[in-house]
Amino acid sequence: MSELAIAIVISPIVAGFYSYVAYPVLLWLVTRLRRARPVSAPADWAWPSVTITVPVYNAESNIRRTLQRLTELEYPRELQILVLSDASTDGTDSIVREFAPEGIQLLRAPERRGKTAAENAAVSVATGEIIVNVDATVEVPSTALRALVSAFADPSVGVASGRDVSVDAAAATAGGEVGYTGYEMWIRDLETRAGSIVGASGCFFAIRRLIHDEPLPAALSWDFAAALVARKKGYRSVSVPDAVCLVPATGAMRSEFRRKSRTMARGLGTLFHFRGMMNPLRYGGFSLMLISHKLLRWLPYLLAPFSVLALMALAPSNVAAAAALSVLMVGYIAGIYALRKRGTVRFRPVALSGFAVAVFTAGFLAWFDALRGQQKITWSPTPRAGVSAA
Repeated sequence: MSELAIAIVISPIVAGFYSYVAYPVLLWLVTRLRRARPVSAPADWAWPSVTITVPVYNAESNIRRTLQRLTELEYPRELQILVLSDASTDGTDSIVREFAPEGIQLLRAPERRGKTAAENAAVSVATGEIIVNVDATVEVPSTALRALVSAFADPSVGVASGRDVSVDAAAATAGGEVGYTGYEMWIRDLETRAGSIVGASGCFFAIRRLIHDEPLPAALSWDFAAALVARKKGYRSVSVPDAVCLVPATGAMRSEFRRKSRTMARGLGTLFHFRGMMNPLRYGGFSLMLISHKLLRWLPYLLAPFSVLALMALAPSNVAAAAALSVLMVGYIAGIYALRKRGTVRFRPVALSGFAVAVFTAGFLAWFDALRGQQKITWSPTPRAGVSAA
């Protein structure tokens, strides 16, 4: 029984170590053997038409600034900008209508149907060859769109993902959030050089319209599914370093908890829906990357509670297990303290403990929702600080 308990204890550690450490090393080794393909457009390239979609729900606090920045984007052709209001109940729609003279269109759903349903409906109205999705809470620099769309000069590219940059280091969750975002962008750079990323940034990504032709179930996420659908249709997906998207850090750990739980639950639902993509015999290296980057990265959240129970069973008779359990409990108590202080703790180890507790709890609840078929269809905007730190 002790051998089984030890195996249960180390299972989330092994899965996490492989996904976060060994997988990047393997990617790096692959990139040493493969020449990187350029993701920029030649001088004589005919720039495609572009439709920008902005899904929103009750975003009156930031939608004006977002739309102002979108009208300042540099692109060789006229842009179609569609704001997809999921039956907003505040002043969002009125603000969007103010931009009608500048060509911005409002598509309002008669009732709340969720972000994915809004993105599905937008395709029939979109006129662009490339559809670009922009989150209403982020800021896109004027040169970012041109950089993002230039990736499609390569006919093998079906999806292009922007580079998220977390800003506002004063936010309560910024330490963990900024570090994780930077790590994720590094992994996507490696995956791009290895062949294809397995998921795009939900804040800023572009997709060929012909890939976006079939609707996605409302409980799934287009930012993740886009790369999977593209691969099924013979395209690869890339991360574009120069397509920067400024993402304000969440202002409180509670907001980070809700965001993480919702995002992971939808991600797991998407992965389960496209589970056939994890077949290496059919999709080769892409399926191995999908398993490594997504499934094995999310698996520790499911295994962690069972690992703690096994550690508690070992602790009375094993000094190392007792010591590990003690350290874990101290970290957990520190994390709970940080969460109860609602992000006001400035001592970095304690603040990061709070971030870890929130993330692992959210991850386990996401698995619980996904396994019992609880669908996350509608959403509310995550409260974020401003982008003054940019």
